[in-house]
Amino acid sequence: MKHASCDIGIIGLGTMGANLALNIAEQGFSVAGFDTDNDKLRLLNGQAERELSGSYQLSTASDLGDFISLLKPPRTVLLLVPVGAPVDAVIDQLRPHLEPDDIIIDSGNSHFTDTERRAKKLARSRIRLLGMGISGGSEGARHGPSMMVGGPQASWEHVSKLLRAASAKVDGSPCVAWLGRGSAGHYVKMVHNGIEYGIMQLIAETYDAMKRLLHLSHEQMHEIFQRWADGAMGGYLLEITAAIMLEQDALSSGYLLDKIRDAARQKGTGMWTSREAMESQVPTPVIDAAVSMRALSDYDQQRRQVSEILNQPERHIELETAPFVHALGEALHAAMIMTYAQGMQLLYIGSRRHKFQLVMGDVARIWRGGCIIRARLLEDLRQIYDDPNYVTLDNPMFHPSLAKHLRTAQTELREVVETCAKQGVPAPGFMSALSYYDAFRSASLPANLIQAQRDFFGAHTFERIDRDGRFHIDWLNSEQAQHG
Repeated sequence: MKHASCDIGIIGLGTMGANLALNIAEQGFSVAGFDTDNDKLRLLNGQAERELSGSYQLSTASDLGDFISLLKPPRTVLLLVPVGAPVDAVIDQLRPHLEPDDIIIDSGNSHFTDTERRAKKLARSRIRLLGMGISGGSEGARHGPSMMVGGPQASWEHVSKLLRAASAKVDGSPCVAWLGRGSAGHYVKMVHNGIEYGIMQLIAETYDAMKRLLHLSHEQMHEIFQRWADGAMGGYLLEITAAIMLEQDALSSGYLLDKIRDAARQKGTGMWTSREAMESQVPTPVIDAAVSMRALSDYDQQRRQVSEILNQPERHIELETAPFVHALGEALHAAMIMTYAQGMQLLYIGSRRHKFQLVMGDVARIWRGGCIIRARLLEDLRQIYDDPNYVTLDNPMFHPSLAKHLRTAQTELREVVETCAKQGVPAPGFMSALSYYDAFRSASLPANLIQAQRDFFGAHTFERIDRDGRFHIDWLNSEQAQHG
């Protein structure tokens, strides 16, 4: 490869970085790869020889200076390294080698506030930073992910042709977009992951109900999940759930799922979503429940001990399989809609709060393909937000089409929640979705009592429904208290 001829350089050639390098090279762009692990360099070169047909331009380097010399100006360096301190360390190593107008693309799951901090620091050297969330896992990186880009628009325009070519496509539309200034891309990816937490929790609760209440076989559950994946609520997470049901254990016998420890790990992005929602005062109860249940699942030893102490309901309800499976499907679909709605409302409010100026239709569009939460519902959301009458709709749950679906499916959602509660099967995702629905449809809530309580013990004041302003009374010495 000629000196300084590469369109882009990738630092970090683990599974994601290597697959993205192969993807970009396959699109006809020249790629340089850097990693301090020589085994990863050899692995990538071997993959390129096996998987890329015809001529391709891919070079690797284990010396940072040599790597930088392969890039044509203005140089574009894409990072796929672990989040947090490693990103800062790599940027610090890169800075002496870069020049004004060079571009760094941070493609990890960085917290959006870290992206803002790094962008300001790099701007002093006139180095531009794009924060880009990538979704789709290793397969998506290889064959087309969804990519959420934020940062200077001019930098996006410089790399947009390459990223569009490497992205997933739905009806010919690339699943990548510039979403706004600063850390908009990483903010959207954070909320994407929060939605992912919620949907995974709901599917897990559905599986649990099938297993514990209906005692269905793996083959039966596979058939049900596959039918749903092929239907109106179909999406990637349902597809892989159907496949998981049939996976055999290669190390012993039986199904692999039955051998996997019931403790789910988390890397923090769901928790970031819940924290941001609370700071923005946006309700995201399904996502919050999913984050809490991942934490609770890790207490598996205590759960086993407590199961011997705390009893379960004594009465067992005999359920008819077909009707309850139907109810589960309707409940899952409704709860999924509300989970997406919670995430989209957070994006809408967060965009105004952080001045991202997100175009909600673009978010829905690029999530339709490549990403983990891709589902048929996202095409509905794209159409809703592309409608001029609803472009400023903060919560898509209020759109007539989705509201109609929820009004119909609430019966099955209530049935699932009631059955799980009576039988002692935890279903916090479903329960949170139902409470979210009921709270939003309630013209009045008991928050008036909370206002009164806060004013009683802390003189925080309260608002009235019959006049403007804020009010406070001396509750202990009021006429009502004296006569109470």
